[in-house]
Amino acid sequence: MEEAVRRDGLILGFISLVERSVGEMLEDFGFLINTLIWVVASSHAPPSSSPPYPRTPRPNLLSKSFLPPTKTLDMGELVVPTVVSSVVGVRWVEHDPMEILESVRICIAKAIDKATAAGHNVDSGLKAIGITNQRETTVVWSKSTGLPLYNAIVWMDARTSSICRKLEKDLPGGRTHFMSSCGLPISTYFSATKLLWLMENVEAVKQAVEKGDALFGTVDTWLIWNMTGGIKGGLHVTDVSNASRTMLMNLKTLAWDEETLKTLKIPPQILPKIVSNSEIIGTVGTGWPVPGIPIAGCLGDQHAAMVGQACRKGEAKSTYGTGAFILLNTGQEVVNSKHGLLTTMAFKLGPSAPTNYALEGSIAIAGAAVQWLRDGLGIIKSSSEIEELASRVDSTGGVYFVPAFNGLFAPWWRDDARGVCIGITRFTNKSHICRAVLESMCFQVKDVLDSMHKDAGEKGEVKDAKGEFVLRVDGGATVNNLLMQIQADLLGSPVVRPADIETTALGAAYAAGLAVGVWTEDQVFATEEKSKTARIFCATLDEDLRKKKVASWCKAVTRTFDLADLSL
Repeated sequence: MEEAVRRDGLILGFISLVERSVGEMLEDFGFLINTLIWVVASSHAPPSSSPPYPRTPRPNLLSKSFLPPTKTLDMGELVVPTVVSSVVGVRWVEHDPMEILESVRICIAKAIDKATAAGHNVDSGLKAIGITNQRETTVVWSKSTGLPLYNAIVWMDARTSSICRKLEKDLPGGRTHFMSSCGLPISTYFSATKLLWLMENVEAVKQAVEKGDALFGTVDTWLIWNMTGGIKGGLHVTDVSNASRTMLMNLKTLAWDEETLKTLKIPPQILPKIVSNSEIIGTVGTGWPVPGIPIAGCLGDQHAAMVGQACRKGEAKSTYGTGAFILLNTGQEVVNSKHGLLTTMAFKLGPSAPTNYALEGSIAIAGAAVQWLRDGLGIIKSSSEIEELASRVDSTGGVYFVPAFNGLFAPWWRDDARGVCIGITRFTNKSHICRAVLESMCFQVKDVLDSMHKDAGEKGEVKDAKGEFVLRVDGGATVNNLLMQIQADLLGSPVVRPADIETTALGAAYAAGLAVGVWTEDQVFATEEKSKTARIFCATLDEDLRKKKVASWCKAVTRTFDLADLSL
């Protein structure tokens, strides 16, 4: 279902929603509504900085060239307008928190309508709500008014690079100063530096913090606070997976790290309470659809995908969306990476449940490169066209594309990198470019997995009966069969795509169902039935050719370094 919601002449979002069964258990136990927040970039003018709530000018939002096409985003996926602007060569990316709330309201209402139309008795059948959200995106709002004090600063926003450089210079541990507690390097990626920017640059935030009126949270916190009452007793909470991406939570204690807060001068009273991924957090308040229904599951999107993919210790998944995110479950062991990866949470399915940790490699630009071909260059009219175009050639003709649009994340961590497309000849055509874009996604995933193999070692990975490491994949881009085959070829090992590729939302539903007794953990992690409907892509590329292509890719990556000043 596709719907463009308009208010005051502005498109607020493209919304698709659908209730989702979990195998045959849907009929036996009722169903859960899962709300997934996701983002497709639009573009318009630089943000204002005037308090109390600097709203960005909206005139360009209706420009045809900047709007993403209306499309169906399954599994309750929501799209809200994204502010993208360039300030002295650095990309600022923001969302309007109020539009996120409005989108969620509509999502829930439409999901109920659709479930009712399908014959479900929502009043008696709805057991719980699960939430999964875009991680790291930072919101600060007023406790007394309930209004945001600034736009939400998105995970890919790079405005905090100067703050990061200063911290690296001033702290004795440099870039890795906080890694022993939180598992993360100092980076523009994580919430802490975004919060510091807001506290330093937005007067309304400064004043609210001083008066004790400020509340901080990621998108899950913002949603739950509003859905459970807002200024009338809303619950200020976050879950362990989202908290683990702020750079402020101690991975071992699962509490805010006092030394980190002291070092960064962040007052603990503005931070939410940390809860597990599967427990009854609170109930939906009046003024929302389904009042009284428990919110019983909450996970960051990539952690939810791990649950949806039923990843146990030693198993990995890769989610292909705007970016790509690869996580390897390391069980109850915190594995510190020596090869450019992040140490993070996997999940904690209950207050007294064991904590599962993970190694993660985050790739900033994956599907976004396809969107760039469509919206930026006009090479394709829709994202689905890329597979057919790329299939017209059997290779890239020596072309390598590295989408370092705003730097490189794992395992390179080079914020001075910028995108390159090299190896172009007179005979290069758009099919070669399209295939190179697809290969770039797969090469980046391989870079991360190579690092994971080194960090985890033989004992830290589970292999199939043939002795091969299997990568589980999900996300919208995985419908592209050519992309999946290229991925298997470059890895030299199998890639498994489930019948339901939107496992992020499924994982949140699983977590909520566990909390209210709809199913058991054994049922959630049973893989026999899922494997019967999955598609397996096996490697067919010659080993020597694979090694040659990987070496060429690594050479192309080095060409992206130290290019940030070109935009000045």
